[in-house]
Amino acid sequence: MISQRSTLSTKAWTSATTGRLTRRTVLVAAGTAGLQLATAGLVAAGGHSPGADPSAKTVLRATPTGAVNRQGRLQLTLPAPTGPRRIGTTSLHLIDRSRRDPWTSPRAQRELMISLWYPTRNTRGLRRAPWLPPAATELYRQQAGQDLQTPLDTVDFPVTHGYQDAPVQPRLNGHPVVLFSPGYAAIRELGTALVEDLASRGYVVVSIDHTHEAQVVEFPSGRLELNRQPTEPTDHDYAAALRVRQDDARFVLNQLAILNAGGNPDAEHRRLPHGLPGSLDLSNTGMFGHSLGGDTAAETMALDHRILAGVDLDGSISGAVAITGLDRPFLLLGNAHHGRDKDPSWAKFWSHLRGWRRHLLLSGSEHQTFTDLAPLAQQLEQALPIPPQVVAGLTSRIGTIDADRAVTVERAYLSAFFDLHLRHHDHHLLSRPSPRYPEIEFMP
Repeated sequence: MISQRSTLSTKAWTSATTGRLTRRTVLVAAGTAGLQLATAGLVAAGGHSPGADPSAKTVLRATPTGAVNRQGRLQLTLPAPTGPRRIGTTSLHLIDRSRRDPWTSPRAQRELMISLWYPTRNTRGLRRAPWLPPAATELYRQQAGQDLQTPLDTVDFPVTHGYQDAPVQPRLNGHPVVLFSPGYAAIRELGTALVEDLASRGYVVVSIDHTHEAQVVEFPSGRLELNRQPTEPTDHDYAAALRVRQDDARFVLNQLAILNAGGNPDAEHRRLPHGLPGSLDLSNTGMFGHSLGGDTAAETMALDHRILAGVDLDGSISGAVAITGLDRPFLLLGNAHHGRDKDPSWAKFWSHLRGWRRHLLLSGSEHQTFTDLAPLAQQLEQALPIPPQVVAGLTSRIGTIDADRAVTVERAYLSAFFDLHLRHHDHHLLSRPSPRYPEIEFMP
């Protein structure tokens, strides 16, 4: 079976291998010697370097090799959201006091970081949020430069399009909710381009970091929790991670209900954005994910009927849901080579889907085309003297399709799916091939 669970290969930016992707553990000097950090998706994590200004007034000038900010540094960017609404964002620190973290010894209470992205009207005086907090950013900068064989000292990571703690735009009965789960060992920030776009179209999107599986999670006050997974994960390790992820997602749904009822589930009880309580339409909740995150969406749907519709972006189905199936809408969106003829888990799962279903392929894509790694890697290729063998490895992971175009296509089909099944608004994009998006192939 072709597994799409891991985020990146052992050489995060350079491996051209196929099949199951593995990770390597590296030692990173970050104030404490011997900190371990898995290298999956390093450059595509965000944040800003010391001195960078993550604000709405970031000024860029175009050069033949990319965009340069006012500090004269290469400024990586993500495609702007296409919806009509501006975006707010906030992060919450959640503690599941009923559950022990299976990855720690001695076992501590399970802690998570989540981000909420939502439509807003008022952004006056607010700053756009950094992609990743500063301490985590510097770990990524160091290792990404090593993997690319090019220093990133003059590179600033993206600033998101979400305004920090902006008030939530009111909507009668609240906004529909979508959960996002990233790939194995990946951080929640890797889905930012897709998450932001859904928020700009009127959804509250909740992205989840799966602590101690994710390569790094920064908690309030700068505390870092790093990956504790085996260097060479087995099927048993993937299955264990999937079970933890299901519990994480269901716990997050419970905390969202508390928040919506007027409670504050944040562990530090930080002030919530104005209008956030009561802004969620939890009766219309969906979920999507990349790689193991897509598997997580399917498995969580099987256990929890609060999730009405799900999307798997290029992830094999490894759990019981491949046999039990689902009676609710589900979309499989795979890379150019990830069809049911190549992945038996998709064939089995497909045969047990009893509700609305679609299987689409994105031409010219590879596994990482569905993450923020794609646009960032293409910008770095154009701007930095990256060795040819490293560029070849990047292409094997992000595909040959133009990254911004890939993001456009992915956004269109994700929003069409959730609009159809959570808002009952049919764009007819999922009914048949569209001349606007010839890159999408409908599989019978």
